[in-house]
Amino acid sequence: MSKENLDKEKAIAKLKELSEKAKICMFCSELNQIPQNSRPMSIQECDEQGNLWFLSNSTSNKNFEIQEDNRVQLYFMSNDDYEYLSIFGKAYIYKDKETIEEQWSQMANAWFDGKDDPEVSVIRVTPEENYYWDTKAGKFVSMLHFISTAISGGKSDGDDGVEGNLTVK
Repeated sequence: MSKENLDKEKAIAKLKELSEKAKICMFCSELNQIPQNSRPMSIQECDEQGNLWFLSNSTSNKNFEIQEDNRVQLYFMSNDDYEYLSIFGKAYIYKDKETIEEQWSQMANAWFDGKDDPEVSVIRVTPEENYYWDTKAGKFVSMLHFISTAISGGKSDGDDGVEGNLTVK
């Protein structure tokens, strides 16, 4: 893999592309504990500043853990295209109607009794350190390269993808 660090607008665009394509991440909290607490979470959006938004139950362990220590780690995977994203950042909880209205989706009705449910909260994760892995050509071409290398007995040059830091600030 080649190395390509991205800054500001390009970093935010890559963060948005990979997180919204994957849709679901492993959301880890209590980072000072071993093992860390993690659970799958569906992203609502990645905004123009690179913030990631989630809906959450205000009485969940995750919300209590964030109130104690707001450092979180998110892991996104799009195995179909060999794209991966790791985000370390700070989480902030919102309970105001305006933020809930902005982030609400019909899918959330599966977990809540509508957007007026008193247990609805919104979590914003502000990324601080981010790293991505991405194939240049997509899954099909990468698989062909891997298969041809394996059949020929050669060794992969590892140049079928790109990885790097995403600096959004």
